[in-house]
Amino acid sequence: MGRLTGLGGVFFRAENPEKLYEWYDKHLGIKQDVPGQGVLFRKKDGDPEGFTAWSIFKPDTKYFQPSTKPFMLNFAWKTWTDCWRLRGEGGWIDPNRADYDYGRFAWIMDPEGNRIELWEPPRRS
Repeated sequence: MGRLTGLGGVFFRAENPEKLYEWYDKHLGIKQDVPGQGVLFRKKDGDPEGFTAWSIFKPDTKYFQPSTKPFMLNFAWKTWTDCWRLRGEGGWIDPNRADYDYGRFAWIMDPEGNRIELWEPPRRS
């Protein structure tokens, strides 16, 4: 996979996120297990690096900006500091970064305006 280590998350907008979560729960058994964050699909229980987040956002969310697209992907990334190399490869790089106990984040946009979140999971000790 090169620079990527997996799919960290799928995020999309909906007119009524709560009602849509209820639909997914009723018909597909997907429960919103992390309020405000959605669903975490784990490869194995307790693995902080082995999950894919799936979240539904309100239509007016600013989290996808400056993209106007209705979705955003999150990719697990070997090291988000490598994202600066994308500047010369046709991608836009958000100057903002975020560090949390569950990893480091950076954002880019591809040439068609799709916002992509890059997530570097925390290193295991």
